[in-house]
Amino acid sequence: MATECGGHLRECGAEPAVGVAAFPGASEVGLPSPPFTPAGPSAVRPRNRSKSSAARPQGDSRAVHAGIKSLYLTPSIKPESNLGIESGIWLKIYSSCFQPKKTIWKMKSEQTETVSLGCAALHEREPGYWKKEYIFKQIAVVKSRVMQLVKPVDPYTGLPCKNKEAMKASGLSWIIVLKDKIGKEHVMEEANLSFKDTSVTILWHSTDWPCLDILSTLKLFGVIPLLPDQSRAGSKNGPRHRSLIAEYRLANLTEKSVEVGADKLVRLVYLNSGLVVGLWKVKNEIAFVMTSLHYHQLFERSTLGSATVKYALPPHKPLLDDVDPEYGLHDYSLHLDMHGRSCTYLCGTFKSLFCRKDDIADEYLKLTAVSLKDNTKHLPLIGTPGLSWETDVFKGNVKDCYVMDVTLLDEIGKPFWCFSAPVCMDLSSKASGLYDYMGHIYTTDYADSEGKVYVELVWLEETKEYFIVNLVLYLSTKKVNDWFGTNY
Repeated sequence: MATECGGHLRECGAEPAVGVAAFPGASEVGLPSPPFTPAGPSAVRPRNRSKSSAARPQGDSRAVHAGIKSLYLTPSIKPESNLGIESGIWLKIYSSCFQPKKTIWKMKSEQTETVSLGCAALHEREPGYWKKEYIFKQIAVVKSRVMQLVKPVDPYTGLPCKNKEAMKASGLSWIIVLKDKIGKEHVMEEANLSFKDTSVTILWHSTDWPCLDILSTLKLFGVIPLLPDQSRAGSKNGPRHRSLIAEYRLANLTEKSVEVGADKLVRLVYLNSGLVVGLWKVKNEIAFVMTSLHYHQLFERSTLGSATVKYALPPHKPLLDDVDPEYGLHDYSLHLDMHGRSCTYLCGTFKSLFCRKDDIADEYLKLTAVSLKDNTKHLPLIGTPGLSWETDVFKGNVKDCYVMDVTLLDEIGKPFWCFSAPVCMDLSSKASGLYDYMGHIYTTDYADSEGKVYVELVWLEETKEYFIVNLVLYLSTKKVNDWFGTNY
């Protein structure tokens, strides 16, 4: 439940964590990375309700089974006859699932016509062509279905409002790969997912983590299956495509990283880009790994990269305006979520944020969402902030720590600055100077290359509540100038 206070608050229910299996990359079976390109509106077509074979690929189950089997049992060096047999199998699979673009046979017998098509196609195409063509077509079918789901946009967040359904339809999941100093990889696939309004929090836990001292890197991948209906079956078998999202260096982890919180059993070490490593206090070994991924361009980052290269976001083209003297300084909208993976503490929207030219200082624009001076906009949190975690044996909750999801939209409702990251609440040494709030003050600070967030909270002992009394965003003038084509 949410109350209306300051910004526009709405009811934001937390969903229980769901166990999800992930998929390793397509490179494991020697497949090339599929030629993905971001799909725009022109690439999305309405679902064909006539259930054509192109919209819902089906085919001879024996042929499909034989083709899939050949993915794994294909020897590295094959006689030419075997190449022809495999190409024939994949052509049969392709023809049974997708209607040909043109008819090239003219004989009366249906059987003779099919053989004629096969012979012509086998002679015209190089070995492996129909295998690749089949897989890429299947990817296109899934992609089209997913793009239909992510097309509707939530007016509050400016983000797709059916992200969970789209993830399920595509079979998208995430894995982490830990690499030790001798080059051995340890893949962690099982994960718990927790979906929020603007992000998904992923937690990996196991009883078989490698020793922290031998590890050199941790890589985060988005993973999708390459064959039809593999996502529905929930199987980890079959060819899969990996898309690198982030890579972290684990050498001297405890010395170089920031600790964001701790409880009796674990301490949380923050790397960057929303990833936290939970370390056992006693052994200083990995207990769990947690990350929070913002929905903005999450599908692109999770599917359009390769196993070695992250997806490069397309450059933003500024929409110039030579009429408005304060272009880029006003009409921002902020959607803020504060949650602890399983519980939501605040879910609010703040409209019409602005910055005066005189308030631009130290290369930052200042946007005030909640002001100390206006107590009518001060916001209560629901519950006591804490970040919940779990392993196969233990569960816990790190107090004074939470995940902050920020979605800032520009004046036309386009996502301008988005992130999801774990943050902590630090006890301030100063006392509250507000008449209505007499209690301890806590502050939260977040900063990246695009901006900063400052939150000030007061703890009311009488009602056992936290109130946000100050919420300010600072936007980098470089980010603003690059986005709007201005020169502040």
